[in-house]
Amino acid sequence: QVQLVESGGGLVQPGGSLRLSCAASGSILSINDMGWYRQAPGKQRELVAVITRGSSTNYADDVKGRFTISRDNAKNTVYLQMNSLKPEDTAVYYCNAVVVALTNPARLRPYWGQGTQVTISS
Repeated sequence: QVQLVESGGGLVQPGGSLRLSCAASGSILSINDMGWYRQAPGKQRELVAVITRGSSTNYADDVKGRFTISRDNAKNTVYLQMNSLKPEDTAVYYCNAVVVALTNPARLRPYWGQGTQVTISS
């Protein structure tokens, strides 16, 4: 089994910063892409940022220049540094990882974290 555990959410004022972390653990052989998604009330879940195992990155247009995704492959951890936060960034943020599990090394499977609330408000 594979688990993703997020941390770092909270309440900050507009213009502030937060750093999210997501650690993967369990029967992991390797991890391919890791990413962050978010879901605001009444909206669909959307991609925020994704990073490959080789650290190539891709961002949603509305977070480019404000958010930075990074990863530590030795720790199976992905981070999201969020700066210049806006009220419209308010959402539940979910971590995603595409994992090759020890129990089934022939298959790539996506796993999700439980989500962490990010609220931007004055």
